Amino acid sequence: MVSTRSSARTFIHLGAACLLALSLGGCGTFGGFGSSQSAAPAEPPPEPELPATIRPDEIVGRWGLASFQNPNDRARTEAAARSQCKNPYVIGAGASGGVIMHLADQATPQELRLKGSSSGKNYIGPPGPAGGDLDREILSFDGRVLVTRFIDKDAANRYGNMVYVRCAPRA
Repeated sequence: MVSTRSSARTFIHLGAACLLALSLGGCGTFGGFGSSQSAAPAEPPPEPELPATIRPDEIVGRWGLASFQNPNDRARTEAAARSQCKNPYVIGAGASGGVIMHLADQATPQELRLKGSSSGKNYIGPPGPAGGDLDREILSFDGRVLVTRFIDKDAANRYGNMVYVRCAPRA
């Protein structure tokens, strides 16, 4: 009887240990009680595509182009851009409603989109969320002068603030 009683006691202790282990293991998994780690916050959903406040047809045309790094050089740069109208940068209309422009460091222009954002900023870039690395932010636009800056820091450092001055229509 001693061996049966000893076996029963061992079985009860083993069962209690298993139940305790399962209940402690479940605390961290199901309820988070006693767990020092918190669940990783869910990534916010991507911002819905918003239309830009500037229409593509407003920037299609012939432009003189120059750039500046120092904001004090903006007026001089606008004059330099205006002088480039004899060899204008042409922003064309894209087949699917965008504009034909170059991306940074790309020899071939492609159709880009004008994109808005919830912050009120406008961007020009390939399809995708506004403010992506390949986009350029539209810093200002008054119908005659367009100023943009690439989002990618390396491209922004190399190209600076791009100033486009609308060329007079051909006579």
